[in-house]
Amino acid sequence: MLTWGEDVEVHALRARGWSISAIARHTGRDRKTVRAYLNGERQPGQRARAEDPFTPFVEYVSARLVEDPHLWALTLFDELAPLGFTASYQTLTREIRTRKLRPVCTACASAVDRVNGIIEHPAGEETQWDWLDLPNPPASWGWGSMAHLLVGSLAHSGRWRAVLAPSMEQARLVDGLDRVSRALGGATKVWRFDRMATVCHPDSGKVTASFAAVAKHYGVSVAICPPRAGHRKGVVEKVNHTAAQRCWRTLPDDATPESAQAVFDQFAATRGDTRMRPGPGGKSTVATLAAAEPLRPVPAPFPALLRDERVVSRQALIAYRGNRYSVSPELVGTTVEVTRRLDAAVVDVVTTSSTGRQITIARHRLAADGAGAVIRDDGHVIALEAAVLAASTSGGRPHRRKERIPPGPAAQAAAAVLRGDTSDIADTGAPVVDLTTYERLATGRNTLT
Repeated sequence: MLTWGEDVEVHALRARGWSISAIARHTGRDRKTVRAYLNGERQPGQRARAEDPFTPFVEYVSARLVEDPHLWALTLFDELAPLGFTASYQTLTREIRTRKLRPVCTACASAVDRVNGIIEHPAGEETQWDWLDLPNPPASWGWGSMAHLLVGSLAHSGRWRAVLAPSMEQARLVDGLDRVSRALGGATKVWRFDRMATVCHPDSGKVTASFAAVAKHYGVSVAICPPRAGHRKGVVEKVNHTAAQRCWRTLPDDATPESAQAVFDQFAATRGDTRMRPGPGGKSTVATLAAAEPLRPVPAPFPALLRDERVVSRQALIAYRGNRYSVSPELVGTTVEVTRRLDAAVVDVVTTSSTGRQITIARHRLAADGAGAVIRDDGHVIALEAAVLAASTSGGRPHRRKERIPPGPAAQAAAAVLRGDTSDIADTGAPVVDLTTYERLATGRNTLT
């Protein structure tokens, strides 16, 4: 940066005919600096501004906030990191604020404030549960217009885990309770729910007989929130918001249920467990607080029965939780039912007979979810090979893509007719009608008369 006096001297020397190199040597400045001041590109007393590192990302940030005015800045920060954004989260929020990149959502301009109370949650005392509705799952899942996420959160430490499910039926609830409890590291003394029909009677809040058996099995007490009192389980309600905004909202269309589940698991274990929370000895991470909670071991899974319908593929396989299991090749293209008891390590394939009786047609050991394993029974493999060989021999040799197949006699005859040339038509033995014979007979008849 040149001072006003140096700028005057530089211009005076230039007016006397000095070269830029001579002026730079005389003043001890860089030639590019001297040239910039002489050309009016820089002003004395003002430092050259460095290139704004946020400028390359303005277009993307603007487009995302126009598409979704409620997109969290933290979610946007997660998206920008793989794109080369190296600045801090505070820089991102400051740029969004100063550049006014976030548009105003007129539909949500008004908000309602309410007073919230603080509820004490002793360590190891309570787990809060809630179903989160997730609209518009990928069409390839076959789950319809809504997916469901069972979220469980330790009320004291805030650690949470979640399980995706196609429905909220009681068997899915029990499966989710067991899987989430194991992921959390154990069971607390109390499980808190809102008034969901699979747990209690919504009108009275009394626990149903079917779920009472589940609670006895896991040795927990059941606490039901009063009507319209969501703040009673505010920990899991906040987790629902986070899971929807930072995981589900940006889930790609080509995701599978297993890959989506992995997204929730990874986010909860990395971002969720590393949050800082105030504790008895000062601030510590969620993982540290959760490790100190006195949780009880989770018993064997409750024997609930899960049922899912699947279509048998052309390879005589059915897809189930990220793996494929074989069935008899006679069932290719049909719909079968996959059943699984939560306390068993096997999965059954069931079909319904003409009399309405269900028959188990296959039983396989259960592979880990999302492992991509193909479990085949030896008998199914032999039957499939026999069916493939029978189809190949009965239908003749299949045509090769580059096989030479010239026009045959039938095609050549048809082409000759189209050209009006019948001399090259091969004799097929069929009688040919010659009209000249009829002409001679007609001429003779006219002569006799």
